[in-house]
Amino acid sequence: MGVALTRAAQWTTAGFGAGTLELTPLNESLLKDIVKFVESFGTKYPQEAEFVFKESLQWPTTLEPSEFESGYVVSGSTVKSEENSKDGEPLLFLSGSDIKVSSFGQLSRLLHFAKDKKLKETQACLEANRDPIMKILGAATQGIVEKEEEDLTAIRFLDKMKKDENYENNIKTKISLLLQQLDMNLLDSSLKNISLETRLSPASIKNDVDLLKRFSGKGEQTVLESINYTSDFEFANGCRAPPWRQMQGEICYLSVKPHDCDCIYLTCSTAGVFVNGGIESDTEEINYERCSDIYKDLVTILREKSAKFSENISKQQHSFFGAKKKEKKKKRPPLPEAEEIPNLPQTSTASQKSPSVKRRMVRKLEPSLKWTSSVTLQEKQDSIKESQEEKSLPTTTERTKSLISSTSTGRTHSLTGKSSVKIEDLISESSSESEEEDEQPDHRQEGQTDLPSEYWQIQKLVKYLKGGNQTATVIALCSMRDFNLSQETCQLAIRDVGGLEVLINLLETDDVKCKIGSLKILKEISHNPQIRRTIVDLGGLPIMVDILDSPDKNLKCLAAETIAHVAKFKRARRTVRQHGGIKKLVELLDYAQGKTDPGHYHSIYEIKDVEVARCGALALWSCSKSHANKEAIRKAGGIPRLARLLKSPHQNMLIPVVGTLQECASEEHYRAAIKAERIIESLVKNLSSENEVLQEHCAMAIYQCAEDEETRDLVRQHGGLKPLASLLNNTDNKKRLAAVTGAIWKCAISRENVTKFREFKTIETLVGLLTNQPEEVLVNVVGALGECCQEPENRAIIRRCGGIQPLVNLLVGTNQALLVNVTKAVGACAAEPESMIIIDRLDGVRLLWSLLKNPHPDVKASAAWALCPCIENAKDAGEMVRSFVGGLELVVNLLKSENKEVLASVCAAITNIAKDQENLAVITDHGVVPLLSKLANTNNDKLRRHLAEAISRCCMWGRNRIAFGEHKAVAPLVRYLKSKDTDVHRATAQALYQLSEDANNCITMHENGAVKLLLDMVGSPDEVLQEAAAGCIANIRRLALATEKARYS
Repeated sequence: MGVALTRAAQWTTAGFGAGTLELTPLNESLLKDIVKFVESFGTKYPQEAEFVFKESLQWPTTLEPSEFESGYVVSGSTVKSEENSKDGEPLLFLSGSDIKVSSFGQLSRLLHFAKDKKLKETQACLEANRDPIMKILGAATQGIVEKEEEDLTAIRFLDKMKKDENYENNIKTKISLLLQQLDMNLLDSSLKNISLETRLSPASIKNDVDLLKRFSGKGEQTVLESINYTSDFEFANGCRAPPWRQMQGEICYLSVKPHDCDCIYLTCSTAGVFVNGGIESDTEEINYERCSDIYKDLVTILREKSAKFSENISKQQHSFFGAKKKEKKKKRPPLPEAEEIPNLPQTSTASQKSPSVKRRMVRKLEPSLKWTSSVTLQEKQDSIKESQEEKSLPTTTERTKSLISSTSTGRTHSLTGKSSVKIEDLISESSSESEEEDEQPDHRQEGQTDLPSEYWQIQKLVKYLKGGNQTATVIALCSMRDFNLSQETCQLAIRDVGGLEVLINLLETDDVKCKIGSLKILKEISHNPQIRRTIVDLGGLPIMVDILDSPDKNLKCLAAETIAHVAKFKRARRTVRQHGGIKKLVELLDYAQGKTDPGHYHSIYEIKDVEVARCGALALWSCSKSHANKEAIRKAGGIPRLARLLKSPHQNMLIPVVGTLQECASEEHYRAAIKAERIIESLVKNLSSENEVLQEHCAMAIYQCAEDEETRDLVRQHGGLKPLASLLNNTDNKKRLAAVTGAIWKCAISRENVTKFREFKTIETLVGLLTNQPEEVLVNVVGALGECCQEPENRAIIRRCGGIQPLVNLLVGTNQALLVNVTKAVGACAAEPESMIIIDRLDGVRLLWSLLKNPHPDVKASAAWALCPCIENAKDAGEMVRSFVGGLELVVNLLKSENKEVLASVCAAITNIAKDQENLAVITDHGVVPLLSKLANTNNDKLRRHLAEAISRCCMWGRNRIAFGEHKAVAPLVRYLKSKDTDVHRATAQALYQLSEDANNCITMHENGAVKLLLDMVGSPDEVLQEAAAGCIANIRRLALATEKARYS
């Protein structure tokens, strides 16, 4: 632990006193490993846990005496452990804010009491005890442990223990060994974390800023209003940060003004980009303190902080990619000579080198900026250009020419055929695609040292593939398969020496053995993302698609399975579709037709047919992650074939079939076809399978399909709710748990299903899942509870089970989807007075109000909706609302939003706020009347209803009625009476009744035909609407009578 803290941990360079541990991912990982080690020490090593330290570990703590349980004597601000050392001193002593601990057993118990403060306590302990081993074991043992030149292996320690009969020395030796092992584990962990870090450079930051500036401005379609450096001075190394900040890896500071939020001040460092404290108003200097998480680049953090930026940059993806491509071309370094790369054939000019050779010769010095995960038209054209250059690449040896007669022409035809691609084929793929679309960093072997022997042996085998005859080729392929091809070293060894080109060439031979051997190797190594992309670059996919037509079933299986591995990114999936691969893969599903009964198999040929269908389904699963491929599968008749295969008793067949249906179910027409083919019944049946992976995908498919009400009813009718509820009891498999909770969430949208879930005690189980679960599970759990909370009986169940507090605790998160669901659930619970008391006591209303500042419109809207029942059911709502500093001004300013849902929810909140006269006066002073009037010209019925209610409430203060007339809000309100929504009629009639108290407003209503419309509503069965309409007409009539009387008198 001593070496890890000295060499691996990242300490601040404090000017005075000892440094502190920085808040970095590496330090957090080290602290978690240490906490895990200490927590389990007492149970794993009970004898060693009783060992008393030579010197107590002492540090300032945040623990309170009340947090210590049995086994301790608490007296005021002092805590003593009942366990004492031989000298009678307590092994744990807390006095005020200082704590002393003298054994691992007490350390383990202290971390148990610390709960959420574990990391903070561990950090404080290490900062106060920079050399903990010396204090634990003493100076003499410390010297022995740190002598790296001596052979201190585990064997030597054991020999020493045998010779030494002293019990205490043996225990000390064991602890020394355990601490040394922990030290090595911490160093290994830190090396792994460091190897995964992406470092930014001044040049890459400058490129990103320049590119963003080109797409910024005042227009609505621009990505930002402005982006500027806070300092114009640039040092020779490209940094703009002061030298003392450069020592901490900081490069520059930016002032960014998005369209939809206030100015953001960012710090760009080698570790990433984060929000700083901004410019101090009094000193006009930057507050360097980090105020957010660290993001990998500028675009990522801006996407997170500004919804408008994310929306506009997605619209301009083609322009951004084009600009980025030009930047890369301008800054491409010169290629080194071909002689520098071993084992590659030389060509006469640089232009004759294959793209793969060029990639091996050029090392990227700067990280690329990922604007979107889509492949643009410009990139497609560049790929075509590269493939056209590839046709001039000579074969590696004369042997390859004789063995593969049609290689060059076949692949050139297949690749250049891309130039005829239609524009519609380049549409962006579906949102279900994950971040695997981003280009993976290209890891090359840095040198020829420290490489395992397998690397060089594989290179020799590739040479035999290039230079041997047909028999030698088969033997070399068999020998290559003897290596562990799942290791990255072996995979990259094949690629680095040009083996992929040869393997793909072998696919075009007439020899079936060579094809099978090549496909078996490609199938294994294509798990590597870099290998997948290289296979696509070399034109391997079109050849594999052609092999699907082969009469040999082994070839069909291997080709389909390899396609399944390669088609993990967008360009590969598009290539499969463009070369007719989808239709061929769908046709493979017919091989298992009529073979769904396990007792039917009488021959190995029929078993092979089922394997062909399984591999076809596996490939379709990978390809179905794009919208265009889903449509191609449907047109090729994939749905009825998949429905037939769902009746198969073989789980290895069912998993890819259900996986494909799960991906396709995100499309509405697919969901309709799934209902028509009675697939829901099969999905429900397989929920009871013993295979957890199959259960997961069935639940996920139900989650996708349950968007439709009819599907939710089918799940209930086929008995699918009970197995879903029972699967909640197994929480070890988090992926399955996320899928199951998602299916329950969507099914709970139907009230009949909620009744069933209440019978199965599902709500109580969901409440228990609100803690210690990953975010993907929490989003679904809270979503399900939010739907169940719509019924009063379920709100009471959640309150009785203690679900209010964990729900309120989740309001401080950052996950957008989770916040939307949590606010909905808390708002639903607030409709019950007893729950509202708990929410108010836990400061839940303040947390909801703070979410109105969230940059995401969905979160703002959901928070505003949740505030409505909170204000309505709070005991002293008016005083509570006024207690939030700046809260009323924040609500009024949200009326400037462009999002209709935000506007409707804020209007509803204002309706409830305005019930208190003091609050109504405050929001009037903040300009609520002109802002509400500005929204009057809308066609959105939801906004119309809540806007009319807000206007009705606001009319009850001062001269607000007159002000609404002056801001021309009356005439648009009259048009609301023509809506088909009864709720809009009621709210509008109430607003017009209040406005009709002013004479000028009555005139405006009369001129716009309000009387005729209101007369029709006087006969409405809705009493509130009747009364409001009649009252408004009465006011207009009284004004008319008064006018006539004045005229004749």
